[in-house]
Amino acid sequence: MPTILTMDGFRFFFFSNEHAPSHIHIEKGNIYARIEIGTLKVTDSCDANPKILKKLIGYIKSNKNILQGEWNEYFKKQ
Repeated sequence: MPTILTMDGFRFFFFSNEHAPSHIHIEKGNIYARIEIGTLKVTDSCDANPKILKKLIGYIKSNKNILQGEWNEYFKKQ
């Protein structure tokens, strides 16, 4: 499960057997979220209040090219 970014203690990662659409998993302690990279749609979350989700979406928006590039590169190899 490659870690792509770590920001503000949040770990942004994906699993090696992922599926489309491209998305990123994020965790920090008990907080978890899964957000689509292209649409910024939250598809799953646990213990992430709206303020935290907004922050995470902002991180993804700011690093969208990196996250999508890493997704494309990793899954191209498989």
